[in-house]
Amino acid sequence: MLFGVLAAGFGLKGFLLPNSFLDGGVTGISLIFAAITNIPFPILLVAINLPFMIIGFNTVSKQFAIKSIISVFLLAIAVFIIPFPPVTDDSILISVFGGFFLGLGIGLSIRGGSVLDGTEIMAVFISRKTTLSIGDVILIFNVIIFLVATYVFNIEIALYAMLTYLAASKTVDFVVDGIEEYIGVTIISDNHEEIRLAIIEKLGMGCTIYDGKRGFSPRGEPLKDTKIVYTLVTRLEMTKLMTEIEKIDRTAFVVMHSIKDAKGGMIKKRPYHNV
Repeated sequence: MLFGVLAAGFGLKGFLLPNSFLDGGVTGISLIFAAITNIPFPILLVAINLPFMIIGFNTVSKQFAIKSIISVFLLAIAVFIIPFPPVTDDSILISVFGGFFLGLGIGLSIRGGSVLDGTEIMAVFISRKTTLSIGDVILIFNVIIFLVATYVFNIEIALYAMLTYLAASKTVDFVVDGIEEYIGVTIISDNHEEIRLAIIEKLGMGCTIYDGKRGFSPRGEPLKDTKIVYTLVTRLEMTKLMTEIEKIDRTAFVVMHSIKDAKGGMIKKRPYHNV
């Protein structure tokens, strides 16, 4: 959470604030109000986020809401106190790297069990009351912010704000899911039992065995029975798994695909699953 606060503070004060650039979410609203009023950004950041954090007490958990309030207060203090120097005045660099460091901060905070922006909490609350998904709510919310930015400032600032938001959101996705993204692995090999034992004994992972038939056979000939091993690993564990498979059978047919999320069984739990 602390590293998240520092990264987000650097993105705001080192890139966005000195150049009057915007972002999406509650941070974007705070930046808009800071630009058109005399109210300091740190005060606006806390004041606008606070109602969403209160909603978080009921929609998520008290521990999560308290940690989020602490994170937002720390971010406001960091922006107010720490003298982060302006890094560049190039508009593209400001949008991309301002969004990157802001997204890095938000992602690290999520992994620490909190958020720096109340948009996600609001999205969870509205999605439970309507037929909209969390992603739909966040998208609609940010479209409104960008339209307001177009009206208050100009279309160019709004477009740069969209670029900042995209950079931030992609960074958040990578920090939260990319490093420990779940990967489903299907393994077809004549040495399936050895591979199964390697998975559960050497790697400490679970697996499932399917009965299957090899489809590569001429017309009229019977299909050969085979066992299909399926397991779920994180990206960090993928190299270890492939090393063990190659030790046993270099010709094994291995199919990998990304998994959005998984629950139960013997999968490795991400550190932010208790949020």
